[in-house]
Amino acid sequence: MSILIIGFLLAVIVGITLGMIGSGGTILTVPILVYVMAVDPILATTYSLFAIGVTSLIGGIRGIVNKEADIKKVFSFGLPSLIVVFITRSYILPLVPEVILIGPWSIQQQVALMLLFALVMLASSISMIRTAQIGLETPKTAHRVPLELIVLQGALVGLITGLVGAGGGFLIIPALVNFYFLPMKKAVATSLIIITINSCFGLLGDLEKIQLFDWNLISMYTAGTVIGIFIGFAFANRVSNKFLKVAFGYVLLVIGVYILLKELFLS
Repeated sequence: MSILIIGFLLAVIVGITLGMIGSGGTILTVPILVYVMAVDPILATTYSLFAIGVTSLIGGIRGIVNKEADIKKVFSFGLPSLIVVFITRSYILPLVPEVILIGPWSIQQQVALMLLFALVMLASSISMIRTAQIGLETPKTAHRVPLELIVLQGALVGLITGLVGAGGGFLIIPALVNFYFLPMKKAVATSLIIITINSCFGLLGDLEKIQLFDWNLISMYTAGTVIGIFIGFAFANRVSNKFLKVAFGYVLLVIGVYILLKELFLS
């Protein structure tokens, strides 16, 4: 029971981060489930898609009601993303062997997944720190962005979501601001909708795993993230966005390095 309570409190923190900056927090879900709540890494990615999907759905509905979400951008950016999510969960992940052979080395699938997740966390931390330091403001002059670049960006988000169960908000928001020139508030609301759609399609590729769910665990965790996102919304305008991003970026950096060291040298 104490593990569930700790997981719930950490889930609230994840939700707060998602509500305040629209990215970063969801990438903590898999490490929390694996290292704190002892969930199998493969199943943890499916749990993450469920929790992220429900929480982002609520945040996305709020954005639509408040007229902050840009639905057109959801379709143009989100379509290649959701297609890649579904393909990744349905066809790519099942092809990954239980033991991956790389020359003389053999790596368990679960270890490979956590190593990949650590690399994504490191990329996320660098992205959050960098964008916070240079500032993500809507450009004053527009320029035409090649369609293939937008499709590639959306596909990359979908691949990350499909492989590691992370929402990809740290990629979505910079793309929406820099490619589509959306203000941060609109970018956050639009990002939540895209994350919701990606998570739903990811779950469609994982339907056989739903019967393995520990509903007490995932329900409590999801309730924590939902509570947290509303707390995040309430405090979004009271805390410096730059400070929060930099601080959270360094937290991700530390955790990413810890996972790498643990999986490579301590397992």
